[in-house]
Amino acid sequence: MKSTSSGVSRRSYELGKRLEQMDESRAAILRAAREELESRGYRQWTMGSLAARSGVTRQTIHNLFGTKAAVLEALFDVIALNGGMERMREVMAAPSADEMLRRYVEVFCRFWISNRLLIRRIHGVGAIDPEFGAVIEDRNERRFRASMRIVSEFGFRDGAKEKAAGLTALTSFEFFDALAETLANERQVTAMVMELSKKLLGRAVADVQVVREQ
Repeated sequence: MKSTSSGVSRRSYELGKRLEQMDESRAAILRAAREELESRGYRQWTMGSLAARSGVTRQTIHNLFGTKAAVLEALFDVIALNGGMERMREVMAAPSADEMLRRYVEVFCRFWISNRLLIRRIHGVGAIDPEFGAVIEDRNERRFRASMRIVSEFGFRDGAKEKAAGLTALTSFEFFDALAETLANERQVTAMVMELSKKLLGRAVADVQVVREQ
C-alpha cells in the first residue's frame, strides 16, 4: 500500500512537471512568435524559424498548436488579455447607455493603442491567409454583437443593424489606424472615435437618459 501511494505521488509530480514545461514552452513560443512577426513578418516566419528563436523543437510547436495560424490566434488571445479586453464584462454591465458606449470606445481604442504595430501586422496576415482571416472575421463578428447590444440600449429598433454596423466600423482597428496617421496623437483619435460614435447614436440619447432616471 505504501508503495502504491508513493507511485501515485511520483506520477502526480511528473505530470505536474510536464504541464509546467508545456506552459513554459508555450510562453516561449508565443514570445518568439511576436518577435518573428515584428521583425520578419508573416511570410518569412516558418515553424523552423519559430523553433530556433523559441528554443523548442518543431515537433513541440506542432504538438502544442498544430499550425502557424493557431500560433497566431493564441498570440492574439494573449495580446487581447494584456490589452485589457477582459474589461468588456464591465462595458456590458454599465449602468447607462451613455456609460456603456464610453467604456466600449475606450476599451477598443486602448487595445488598438497598446499594440498598434503588431495588430496592424496581424490584420495584414488576415488579408493574405484565409485561415487566419476567418479568425479575424470571427472577432469582428463578436464586436458587431457587442455593438448591437449597445444600440439596443440606446432604444433603436428600426435600423438597429445599420447603426451597429456603423459603430463596429468606427471602433475597428482599420479606422483607428487610419485616423492615427493624420491626427496629432492617439488621444485625439480616441476623442474623435467617441465623438463620431455619439453622433451616430445621439438621436436616442436624451430619451434613454430620461427613461433610466425615472
